[in-house]
Amino acid sequence: MSIQHINVLTDVFLITCIVQRGRAKAVIKAAQDAGAQGATIHYGHGYGVQELLGILSIAVDTEKEVINILVPSDLSDRIFEQMSAAAQIDTPGMGMIYSTRVEKASTYIPQHILDAISDSDAQKSNV
Repeated sequence: MSIQHINVLTDVFLITCIVQRGRAKAVIKAAQDAGAQGATIHYGHGYGVQELLGILSIAVDTEKEVINILVPSDLSDRIFEQMSAAAQIDTPGMGMIYSTRVEKASTYIPQHILDAISDSDAQKSNV
């Protein structure tokens, strides 16, 4: 039986952005330009929003795209801001975005990246 090494990440955030259907691609592009590596998209259906914004005469599509991106903490603010801008979160009815600190996550990390992290940590401890 082989022993499997599990890489545990502890300094990461999950950014979740909920946007109108068809807008996720632009938001993910903005996140990648800011340093994000990848994203997961799933679809949802909003409820109650159309009645609330209907008073303001704004037509809101209830079909949503939900984007989840796991990012390192040092890039989280920049990625969050770029995603917010691309999603036009400041416009009524366009969606919402939030960030959550992740206690721990695990994924495959290529050996050359692990080596670079180890070298960086060693340099910091020598200072």
